[in-house]
Amino acid sequence: MPVIRHVHDLPPIARGGAVSIGNFDGVHRGHAQLIEQLRRRATEVGGPAVVFTFDPHPARLLRPEACPSPLTWTERKAELLADLGIDWVVAYPTDMGLLSLGPREFFDRVIVEVLAARAIVEGPNFFFGKNRAGNVETLAEFADSEGMTLDIVEPIEIDGAMISSSRVRDLVGLGRVGQAREWLTAPYRIRGLVTHGAGRGTDLGFPTANLDGVDTLLPAHGVYAGAAWLGNRSWPAALNLGPNPTFGDLATKVEVHLIGTDEQLYGQIMEVDFLERLRDTRAFDSAESLTKQLKADVAVANQVATDYLLSLGRTVGRT
Repeated sequence: MPVIRHVHDLPPIARGGAVSIGNFDGVHRGHAQLIEQLRRRATEVGGPAVVFTFDPHPARLLRPEACPSPLTWTERKAELLADLGIDWVVAYPTDMGLLSLGPREFFDRVIVEVLAARAIVEGPNFFFGKNRAGNVETLAEFADSEGMTLDIVEPIEIDGAMISSSRVRDLVGLGRVGQAREWLTAPYRIRGLVTHGAGRGTDLGFPTANLDGVDTLLPAHGVYAGAAWLGNRSWPAALNLGPNPTFGDLATKVEVHLIGTDEQLYGQIMEVDFLERLRDTRAFDSAESLTKQLKADVAVANQVATDYLLSLGRTVGRT
């Protein structure tokens, strides 16, 4: 799905539908429930289902010291939203001009003038306008004045816990990627540029691709089962996130061992799904004991990741 970055690029067919405004970070199951209602409303009004989001997160400008690391980059977010049936994603380049608009100004300029919305769907904790002065009661008043419908979709719970982006962020930060996978609409994913490492993995028989420039939240240090993506190609992978204490290397690294290939992928952007956490990162008393553990890790990671890729109908290593 192409992401609309500027409102003047919004085509006429993207206007006059049902709209939801928010960050949609991670695109979790609560978001999916909201989008289901958004699609219903879009069908009723005979227009598109549109998500209006922000790039960057407004907190990065207003409270940069407190802004959390994102769970998704904009293109990935749009991809996940498209999978849920969204027709258009507007990722507005957040600036102080937008953030200085009062609630009524924001409503008139964005929802009425730009999007020509006929229906709005939001969660109960929606705030808008300067200093977050507008809430769902304010929005209901404005929507009624313009003849728009407004639906408020309640959050969903799993095992008594309310799903939210902040709670998903906590799970990922703790390395609980398996539970995060249950809360998200797709496994947690990062991306980075494939670069050369120290070459120790190759010496041990487990060559790795080092990922640099990761721009989203990193899970806790540990060894994980994962799936690696390069364009439309995919492989099962064993992932090591953290230091290499066996060799006295304490720098945090993201190392990806692609199972079943020895292709050289340097200089390319790789995306990696975190499927399950296998163990902590720890020091071994010898290279031999480390190699033995790596063999066990790779065997488990291969089974977990291959099952996952086959569930998607993927042929490992191919498009």
